[in-house]
Amino acid sequence: MNPPLRLVPAEPGLSRYASLAQALRARVVAGEWPPGSALPAESQLASEHSVALGTMRRALELLVEQGFIERIHGKGTFVRQGLAGASMLRFFRFDGGTGEVPLSRILQRSLVSAPAAVSRALGIGTGEPVLRLHRLRLMGGQPCLLEELWLPLDLFEPLADDDLSTWDDLLYPMFARRVQVHVHRALDDIGFAQLSATQARHLGLPAGHPCAQVQRSAFDLTGRCVELRTTRGDAHAFHYTVTIT
Repeated sequence: MNPPLRLVPAEPGLSRYASLAQALRARVVAGEWPPGSALPAESQLASEHSVALGTMRRALELLVEQGFIERIHGKGTFVRQGLAGASMLRFFRFDGGTGEVPLSRILQRSLVSAPAAVSRALGIGTGEPVLRLHRLRLMGGQPCLLEELWLPLDLFEPLADDDLSTWDDLLYPMFARRVQVHVHRALDDIGFAQLSATQARHLGLPAGHPCAQVQRSAFDLTGRCVELRTTRGDAHAFHYTVTIT
């Protein structure tokens, strides 16, 4: 049986291929093609949506530009897996350029009522329960980064009371595997502050020591904010290079 035609009406202000790109994106968000899966052939998609092949190709190119899908030469077109780790280490020099993945130690896990600022960022009601994590990252056995994470409980409830010894050092692949939350993009805001006595003690630094502070908002395929994270590390180890062309 042939698949039903999916007609794509042009929305006001949008081109035909932009409307088509929205329709394809909606199919991904609905779970028809999970992250990492291959999309059908262009000709099949064009037939399903009753559009010309050239229009379908332009729609797919738009989704590639938006970072929603990717083309792998000789294999096909795939829904992007999402971020594997988006390591905060790119802001610091701790590993000597070895690419070592830091170990992860959960210092505290608790269910708390979301403060107003956290609620606004996560798109939930003030006071709704969230999962709060304090995590220490270590390189060569030495502490390097201290993190505080806020996760909406409706998505991460299975992680609220499971065995922490089974957690991975990289959280995003674990989120995808354990609770089917795929982090698609993240926004990092870099600033500087001073460590409190408690923060400094975890990092083996004196109280008041300057730290680089990275505030992250991470989003899933639907555009929902699924994680707020604050990462702190020794400001003397901060290093960030930008190439401008």
